[in-house]
Amino acid sequence: MKRNAGLAATLALIAAAATSVYAQDASQLDCFGKDNDRRIEGCTALLEGGALSQSQLAGIYAMRGLAFSLKRDYSAAVRDYDLAIQMQPNFAAALNNRAWAYFRWGKPATALPDVEASLRLEPTEANSLDTRAHIRQVQGDPKGALHDYTQAIYFGGLEMVKLYQCGLTEAGLYEGRIDGIWRRELQDAMEKCVASTTCDPLPADEHCRPATS
Repeated sequence: MKRNAGLAATLALIAAAATSVYAQDASQLDCFGKDNDRRIEGCTALLEGGALSQSQLAGIYAMRGLAFSLKRDYSAAVRDYDLAIQMQPNFAAALNNRAWAYFRWGKPATALPDVEASLRLEPTEANSLDTRAHIRQVQGDPKGALHDYTQAIYFGGLEMVKLYQCGLTEAGLYEGRIDGIWRRELQDAMEKCVASTTCDPLPADEHCRPATS
């Protein structure tokens, strides 16, 4: 599975929506931790504990949905994102993450309205631009995909460039340094990648961590 660009920023946005009132405890630490199984257990415990605001509930459902998505249980992920968005309709991060789950589930047409809604709320969000780029690419729109990837780089900065450098290296299209500097060689590699509906410019989850951290 490929990692969604800027995952740390997305986690921070979701955590902020959920943790503003209640005191930190073990369940909260697990819910907003890095281990997906413990994240699911921790978020579930918080949801069953009661006495949470709508925004907190939305954030916790979105966090659990993210854990399900990273475990490739897209059906469960979408159910949690549905609940998060019902409680907080303008939750841009949850809209984008639901779009990403649908995309990974093989449903790009279903994903597109969600990411468009996310971008209406936050037009410069690099994660959402990357999601829409992926959708446009698999739908056979290389020009639109390249535009969105370029915008994701512009707004996502150094980390996004490194991710694409690493992913395009994995794809065998880029041989330069993974240093966050956009250069013509990387542009050429991206143009070749978007011409294929199966090429992914993002690296696998377990790759590139030293270079992109």
